[in-house]
Amino acid sequence: MIFDRVKSLDAILATAEKKSLTRTLGAFQLTMLGIGAIIGTGIFVLTAEAANKAGPAMMISFVIAAVVCALAALCYAELASMVPVSGSAYTYSYATFGEIIAWIVGWALVLEYAIAASAVSVGWSGYMVKLAEEIFNVSIPNTFVKGPFDDDPGLINIPAMLIGLVCMALLIVGTKESARFNAVLVAIKVSALLLFLVFALPAINAANFEPFSPNGFFAREVMDPISNNMVTVGVAAAAASIFFAYVGFDAVSTAAEETINPQRNIPIGLIGSLGICTVFYLLVAAGAIGSIGAQPGGELSQSDDALAFVLREIGHGWAGDLVAIAAGIALPSVILMMMFGQTRIFFVMARDGLLPDVFSKLHPKYGTPHIVTMCTGVFVALFAALFPVGKLADISNSGTLFAFFTVAVGVMILRRTDPSRPRPFRTPLFWLICPLAAAGCVFLFFQLSGYTELMFLGWTVIGLAVYFLYSRGRSHVGRSLGSA
Repeated sequence: MIFDRVKSLDAILATAEKKSLTRTLGAFQLTMLGIGAIIGTGIFVLTAEAANKAGPAMMISFVIAAVVCALAALCYAELASMVPVSGSAYTYSYATFGEIIAWIVGWALVLEYAIAASAVSVGWSGYMVKLAEEIFNVSIPNTFVKGPFDDDPGLINIPAMLIGLVCMALLIVGTKESARFNAVLVAIKVSALLLFLVFALPAINAANFEPFSPNGFFAREVMDPISNNMVTVGVAAAAASIFFAYVGFDAVSTAAEETINPQRNIPIGLIGSLGICTVFYLLVAAGAIGSIGAQPGGELSQSDDALAFVLREIGHGWAGDLVAIAAGIALPSVILMMMFGQTRIFFVMARDGLLPDVFSKLHPKYGTPHIVTMCTGVFVALFAALFPVGKLADISNSGTLFAFFTVAVGVMILRRTDPSRPRPFRTPLFWLICPLAAAGCVFLFFQLSGYTELMFLGWTVIGLAVYFLYSRGRSHVGRSLGSA
């Protein structure tokens, strides 16, 4: 049978003790990690894409995405406090669904973390290129700042590729050091958003919110008059894209094995970072819409540096430049944390025998999984160099929504199969929260474009081939090297 390999929670904890990571992170650092992973390309860049899909009704899209993420966060907090080891949804699925589903989840998390890191790298590149053009009054050709698959293609996106490689080097040096660096970048990002709000909120004009929902609620395909391509629009479609703006809070759970007192600190980091970011997002969206409008096909929807563009349009060019500089400095923190999550998941999969053992080797000096970090960095840099931010973000969302779905269902299964296990954090009203979280993930998945859904299906098929050709025969559980 293919669903017979379930790794017990006791076995997972025992495996982690044999080859464990160093615990150095506290509640404040975890909250900063969460904010650092969440606030980034989603709000700085994808605000424009949301405007093109939903118009001013993207306010509702932000709320929908936030609600689904909040429900998922409550599920994550319970499992992370129960099983304080690295691996996120992959580890939890191993204990509830068995090895093959765990493998599919781990494979899907490549889309969530590595592809997300590539998307943020491209977003960072867009801000830096626009800033350089603004400061030096030049027009930079697309050849070396756009990928070949962009709507307005170039040859290769060199800035996006380079920032991915820089973040890879930071992660190899060490978790504690990169967390300190991240805390500084979080402060810069929050300051930039506050500066935006100071100027954008007083400029709000109620007339800019009309018509409020020009493309309706549910996702539908229309012809884009600018690119002449079919695009998916609607409030729900925008929510499925904006979901990317909240992705990252679960990177906190991947740091469980490196956390001091994880039973207390993981839930604080998860829910605290998500709550803070939600308030920021709604205020920023209101400021952007109310100050210059956000109709599909309008100027905001076509911008590569949305927040800086808004400030320049309302007469505060210097503030726009400062926001662009802050984004350019601070967006690497998102890349950093996405890559951090990816390397820790691959580390745990290798520790379970599902990936080559070399991926679980630690650097003799820094104590970090350096080989898997280098492989991840090259992967991130390659995709960032070739693909546009919108496509990368939607593909990342497909993997994320699948992982969140399994976590929500996993909480319900473990409540029935292992009810006596200590749960330092318990999902409140789990019989309501968990089904709603699962249903929300399914709903948003089917609001993504058909192209994105096919990409996810193809990625899953490739993953299953790797599992049956390599991983299944080398699994520690399957070979009785770990307790099933």
